Amino acid sequence: MRIITVVPYNAAWSDEFRKIKDELVPALSETALAIEHVGSTSVPGLFAKPIIDIDIVIDMRDFGVVQKRLAGLGYTHVGDLGIPGREAFKYEDKPHLMEHHLCVCDKNADELKRHIALRNFLRGNNEYRDKYSQIKQAMAIKYPHDIDNYILGKQPVILEIYEKCGLDTSYKNSQP
Repeated sequence: MRIITVVPYNAAWSDEFRKIKDELVPALSETALAIEHVGSTSVPGLFAKPIIDIDIVIDMRDFGVVQKRLAGLGYTHVGDLGIPGREAFKYEDKPHLMEHHLCVCDKNADELKRHIALRNFLRGNNEYRDKYSQIKQAMAIKYPHDIDNYILGKQPVILEIYEKCGLDTSYKNSQP
C-alpha cells in the first residue's frame, strides 16, 4: 500500500520538469500549445507530494495525433478519470525521469484554468502557500493511505483560493 508523503519544496523539481518536457517537446512541437508545470511541485516553497504534474495544452481537435505521439513515447491513455476537458496518461519504465502525472488539456478547459490559477496564485501569495502547505501536511498525517480523504481534506483551502481567483467554487475535485 502506497503511503502519501508530503515533503518540503525541492528546487530540483523545476529541473526534473524540464527533463520530462525535453522528452515530450520533439514529439509534440507541432501540436502542443504549451507544456505546463502545474501542481504543488511548481510552486517554490510549497510542500508537495514528490510527483511532477504536467498539463499538455492543445486544441482538442489534435487529440488523436497527440495520443499517438504520446503512445510512441510510452504513455497510455487512461481517459478523463471523471474530469471533463482533461485526458490522463500513465507510463511504465521511465526510471530516467522523476515520477509524474501527465494530462492533455483542451486550451479552453476549466480544469486547465483551475490548475494555472491555483499555481499562479500560490506563487504570488506566501500566506496561502504556507496555509496550503500546512493542510497538505496535516492531511498526509491523518490519511496516509487514503488519497480520497487526503484530497477532500485539502478542498476547503483550494476552494477558498478559487474564490479569490474568481473561479467557480462549485467544482469539488481538481486533481491531476
